[in-house]
Amino acid sequence: MILALGLLALVLFRDWLSFDRLAENRSALLALRDQHYLLASVAFLVTYTLVVTLSIPGAIVLSLTGGFLFGLFPGLLYNAAAATTGAVTVFAAARAGFGRDVAEGIDQRGGALARLAQSLRENELWVLLTMRLIPVVPFFLANLAAATVGVRLRTFALTTFIGILPAGYIYTQLGAGLGEVFARGERPNLSILAQPSFLWPLLALALLSLLPLLLKLRK
Repeated sequence: MILALGLLALVLFRDWLSFDRLAENRSALLALRDQHYLLASVAFLVTYTLVVTLSIPGAIVLSLTGGFLFGLFPGLLYNAAAATTGAVTVFAAARAGFGRDVAEGIDQRGGALARLAQSLRENELWVLLTMRLIPVVPFFLANLAAATVGVRLRTFALTTFIGILPAGYIYTQLGAGLGEVFARGERPNLSILAQPSFLWPLLALALLSLLPLLLKLRK
């Protein structure tokens, strides 16, 4: 059901989640924020949550929009809260639908896959945190994988919220400067996100999150 809704929403709204649309409607969005701040905040949170829940491409645009409309704070908090809520929704739906049955089937069959699943459950905090800090696995697939393995909801929500904060800080900070970018008639340069000055801190945090797991394995 989630996948079907995501495909439908992708067809209907893919053209709206773009920097061009944001640039065209920036004056109206800023006016709405200034006149109805609470309404603008709620609308943004609901939109971002739905985008993550339905796995619609455009989360990066929304992260920058959060910084553009609300500044670094509370923009960062809004972005992290909405992304976490959407991820938890996907996780809960998957676990209620097929995740629990898959997890039980893996345990019953045994073998290497069952041992891997058990290892993830025993070290779920550090593994999930590292997955969020280094998004090698796509966000949506990470949500489904966690539900399939059978990790605890509380741990999933906590690691998601904390793990996306570093990258979320970068996106929100970039978004807070979009006003000047749009005023020059330019588009935001996201290629700087691949520069070492941004990547190395994220890698360092990910390695730090793995340290307790490595020490445990050594013992």
